[in-house]
Order: sequence, then structure tokens, then C-alpha cells
Amino acid sequence: MTKQQLVENIFRKQSFLCVGLDTDLKKIPEHLLSEKDPVFAFNKAIVDATAAYCVAYKPNVAFYESQGVAGQLALDKTVNYIRENYPDQFIIADAKRGDIGNTSEMYARAFFESAPYDAVTVAPYMGEDSVKPFLIYPEKWVILLALTSNKGSHDFQLTEDATGERLFEKVLKTSQEWATDEQMMYVVGATQGKMFEDIRKIAPNHFLLVPGVGAQGGSLEEVVKYGMNSQCGLLVNSSRGIIYADKSTNFAATAAQEAQKLQQEMANYVRALRATPRQ
Repeated sequence: MTKQQLVENIFRKQSFLCVGLDTDLKKIPEHLLSEKDPVFAFNKAIVDATAAYCVAYKPNVAFYESQGVAGQLALDKTVNYIRENYPDQFIIADAKRGDIGNTSEMYARAFFESAPYDAVTVAPYMGEDSVKPFLIYPEKWVILLALTSNKGSHDFQLTEDATGERLFEKVLKTSQEWATDEQMMYVVGATQGKMFEDIRKIAPNHFLLVPGVGAQGGSLEEVVKYGMNSQCGLLVNSSRGIIYADKSTNFAATAAQEAQKLQQEMANYVRALRATPRQ
């Protein structure tokens, strides 16, 4: 999917919601455990219920790898189901890969050749040669970890060098030499609030994938205030707050309601953006 296609979807659906498919067998409704493939049954119901309100899905690969072969099969079925039935959805493999060049090349093949993902999250710590193999695929995206929501983000990402430049700022500046905003996005946690201003000074045109709204306590209002650009430039992810909002047989309808609430809030921001474009 191109950047222009993604932007068009956002304005058409008046949504920049990404639904995280962090599917855990221990958390899905018990009645699904009798299904032949309970993880896929859960995902399919969630996708069918929420597709009208979001523009992207983000399966967290670890949740599937933890279940061995059965989990990988459920993941593949989920991604293929989304691609076949909701082709306008942007599908992100939340895998946080990143290794020496030839290993990254294999990871890139796994997500962009063997599976129909649009994007994969990548850790930048090993530098350019660990990221470049993901960038050789036209209309595929690298989503680079920049400034995350977790407590440990302060251990490295906010450390300063002798000039006062923080590590996440160096990541943003250096990585822009590897690819343009047509192929690279950044992960920025919703709990970072006003820090989005600093990020937008360095990367004004890139899309930002923003986890942490909802269960993690991030503020959508703050994310929009400091992070939105003239093309929206945001994919705001909610996982637990949508997919685990209800553990009864009515779980899919409740997920739809939660997704719709976020979409309706987002629609106000998208309409305002269209009426008064940002610089």
C-alpha cells in the first residue's frame, strides 16, 4: 500500500484507528476454546466486527509464536482473511525484528514474500545494514522503533550525548538517510504526550504508529494535538481496550462498539483537519 492510498483511506473512513490483534488463548472468551482453531475464530469475529471503523490491523507476532505451529497457522489464516475480505486494510506485522544483514533479509522474505503484510516493525539498534533488507520491497513499509511507551524506554532512548542530542532523536535523523516518508514510519508511544512536538520537528512528514491509547493510558487528544500533520500522519493503535472489552458470547459486538467510539472521536479530528489543513 502506498502512502497516498493510506491517506485516502483515513479521510474516506474518517479514522486512523489500528486494531491490535494481541490474541492470547488465556484471555479470549471461554466458549471459543471448543473451536477447532480458537485463535482464528476469535480474530475473524473481531475483524468482521471492527473493519468498518479502522484502517489497519496489527497482529503482535509473539502472541502467535508462543503457541508454536498452531499459532503460526492461526496467524497466517488471520492475515490472509483480512487481505481477502478487507483489502483496504493496512496490515502490520508487529515483530520488532532487526539483525545482521543476511538475517534481516530472511525476516524480510518471511513478512513480505511468504505473507501479505504491508509493514513490519523493526528495531534500529544494529544500524543501517540491519534495516536496509526490509526496504527493497516496493510499497512495503518499515516501522522503526523510535520512542516507546514502556517504562524502560528511559534506559536508552532518552539518554543524551555530549551535544544534548537524545538517542531517539539520533535514530530519527539518521534513519531518514535510509528511506523517505513514503516507506518508513516510526513507533512513538501515546504516553509520550508533548514529546510528539520534538519528534515532529525532526520528522514532520512521516507516519507515526502510536500504541498506548486505551488500556495503557495514552491520551488521543494529546497525540492529535502534538502529533497530527497535514495528512493526518498517525496510526493510533488500540489492542486490549477493544479486543478484550468483553469476554462473553457478545464479545465481537462489544469490540465493535469500542472501535466505533474511537473512530467517532477520530472523525472529529479528521473533519477538522480537512476544514483547516495543518502546515
